[in-house]
Amino acid sequence: MKRKFPIRLLGMLIFAAACNNNSQSNKTPDGALSTSNPFYAPSKLPFQAPDFSKIKNDDFVPAMEAGMKQQLAEIDSITNNSAAPTFENTIVGIEKSGQLLSRVNHVFNLLSGANTNPELQKIQEDEAPKLTATNDAIYLNTKLYQRVQAINAQRSQLKLDAESARLLEYYVQKFEIAGAKLSDTDKDKLKDLNKEEAGLTAKFTNQLLAAAKDGALLVSDKAELAGLPQGTIDAAAQDAKAAKHDGQWLIPLQNTTQQPNLQFLSNRATRQKLFEASWTRAEKGDANDTRKTISRIAQIRTEQAKLLGFKNYAAWKLQDQMAKTPEAVEQFLGKLVPAATNKATQEAGEIQKVIDAQKGGFKLQPWDWDYYAEQVRKAKYDLDENQVKPYLELNKVLQDGVFYAANQLYGITFKERKDLPVYQADVRVFDVMDSNGSQIGLFYCDYFKRDNKSGGAWMSNLVEQSGLMVTKPVIYNVCNFTKPAPGQPALISFDDVTTMFHEFGHGLHGLFASQKYASLSGSNVARDFVEFPSQFNEHWASDPKVFTRYARHYQTGAAMPQVLVDKIKKAATFNQGYALTEALAAASLDMQWHTLPAGSPLEDVDEFEAAALKRTGLNLPQIPPRYRSSYFLHIWSNGYAAGYYAYTWTSMLENDAYSWFTENGGLTRQNGQRFRDMILSRGNTIEYGKMFRDFRGHNPDIKPLLKKRGLL
Repeated sequence: MKRKFPIRLLGMLIFAAACNNNSQSNKTPDGALSTSNPFYAPSKLPFQAPDFSKIKNDDFVPAMEAGMKQQLAEIDSITNNSAAPTFENTIVGIEKSGQLLSRVNHVFNLLSGANTNPELQKIQEDEAPKLTATNDAIYLNTKLYQRVQAINAQRSQLKLDAESARLLEYYVQKFEIAGAKLSDTDKDKLKDLNKEEAGLTAKFTNQLLAAAKDGALLVSDKAELAGLPQGTIDAAAQDAKAAKHDGQWLIPLQNTTQQPNLQFLSNRATRQKLFEASWTRAEKGDANDTRKTISRIAQIRTEQAKLLGFKNYAAWKLQDQMAKTPEAVEQFLGKLVPAATNKATQEAGEIQKVIDAQKGGFKLQPWDWDYYAEQVRKAKYDLDENQVKPYLELNKVLQDGVFYAANQLYGITFKERKDLPVYQADVRVFDVMDSNGSQIGLFYCDYFKRDNKSGGAWMSNLVEQSGLMVTKPVIYNVCNFTKPAPGQPALISFDDVTTMFHEFGHGLHGLFASQKYASLSGSNVARDFVEFPSQFNEHWASDPKVFTRYARHYQTGAAMPQVLVDKIKKAATFNQGYALTEALAAASLDMQWHTLPAGSPLEDVDEFEAAALKRTGLNLPQIPPRYRSSYFLHIWSNGYAAGYYAYTWTSMLENDAYSWFTENGGLTRQNGQRFRDMILSRGNTIEYGKMFRDFRGHNPDIKPLLKKRGLL
């Protein structure tokens, strides 16, 4: 996932601690930001990488508030400039504004998801409305919008280069989507709604993190963990000890509905407990119950849409996306539902036969699916996940898989460095060098789960690439793999391998950025395009040339036996009906929440969810949505509102693009360079449909997606 962090979302995310407090270093007698604050000026470390050794909890608020004040002063200077509006004094001026705020927010956004604490969560909820108000003060500024309009009216005479013309178009659309055309009265109403939404989204994020932590399954009898790999049991014991539950085992929750350990647990009662802990994590009627929070967020979004003259929130928010309209999204999803649910129903039938053959005496339930699906997979393909993991050691996958594929395709190389400070001991940093020996940027990776870390996996920037500001990209990937017990290797699943390739695909999108303007740079693209490079990069995880390098036994170094490799390939389309159905159910929930008619009343979350899934035929009892409404982090706080369909939409793009590679020689430097030049380095400088057509030669075709999933 590429985390989307527009300014109005910055205050909606959890914060993270770095070092000890020292509030005196942040203030001067006149209230200005102290020069000793680590955000006062760009970092002096390579590529302006943050100096985490100097960043403290209470550096954030002074820097954020000074940054907001500074940006508003810069905007005021642009707005009240007596000179006639020009591209340079207005559009470029807006683009250059807010550098201090940008510095603090980039660090803050990384730490917010990866290393939080209660103190900074409190700061987050306090600052969220202020950050939103800053955004509104810019994009609801009538005089500033008039200057932008005046420039846009002259665009045919300005002789702008292509990227500058795109930037002008970007800002016109940004102002108008924000509500710049509203009356002053309606602008005030929108500002109030935006502030309330920011505060509630911050609250949701904090509630969900606490709910997931409290919802972890605590087991007192080791017999209840029968079937789990020993390494997982050891890690559970370590987690329990850290949580002061010595002699017990703690299984933390991942952010998805289904939990990875369900495929191994042979004790059905334990499976049910783990599933229900996940399913109800944020619905316990306590302080961490998110349902009232999201019901009001959804209602606020209908009120925003009504103010802006749109029939629903999705219609408002999809204007700058590749799909453009909710109708286009619904039509796309509708094409996939019958094939996905038909395949899933067949899969359920196969699983039920196994249960019946074993005289289980029960009907398949959601907590049974992964356990018995694994048995079906073993029977059909003789494939056991426990046979695979010893060949997938995390560092080997990173160095000889992820990095090797990038080298073969794009000519880049990586060198780990230990001299740059990091925010947590597990974090690693790499120089990224281009084929000509020049350095592209820096790559940080943080792969292991912690209980103060948000669930899932994501990528973003610590420093944006910009020719205007003369900065190169500093990129990070964050994941949530199980950390091994001390002295044991980090053995991961093939799904985890795919996640590493996925997030690094986002990283490549950011690293190869070559734009003049940061707003158009790298992965700063539409939600339904941003997952294209990441999902495309997943294909190289199974490419024979790459796979044979990293899939080596962690003890002997022996290559994975060909018979096991063949089993993995044959099983590639296994369970795809289930996988697509759970994803479509989540996407459908998202769209139905965000196509509520403008001005709708508060919804009962449970009733709404049940009715929404029934309406689209996605209410299969054995297949819950990948994310339930109450813990759907993507849509309530991570910038994917009305946008979760993007994963499936971009799966269509990446499978069609990969089919071009298979038609033209596969993994080669020539092919990689073409993809880099035409997709990965273009950012948001070209209309997305044209960018894809220029590369592929035709509009996106859904058939490669269906073929990949075995649905044709």
